[in-house]
Amino acid sequence: MDKEFIEAALGRMIEALASIEHERWAHWQRYVHGKGQLQADGSLLIPADSVQRWERQIATPYTALSEEEKKSDRDQVQRYLSIIAEGLATVTRP
Repeated sequence: MDKEFIEAALGRMIEALASIEHERWAHWQRYVHGKGQLQADGSLLIPADSVQRWERQIATPYTALSEEEKKSDRDQVQRYLSIIAEGLATVTRP
């Protein structure tokens, strides 16, 4: 398998994964914005309880998250797996 073939396959994977990542990010931003209150100056006021929960999650290693929080992370990873598997199959075929 030549280097150019692998680089082309990886390039396609990057674009497909980046598209999913953008969708994931946009979904999260809609969620955050939905929790907040739009201010007259265009800023967003996020409720203290949401900030506290997210700060706790940020500071918590994955292994220490609740099973519900881990499931949420696993669900996000599932969105990427088919593209990764397809890409691996493409570059590892004999």
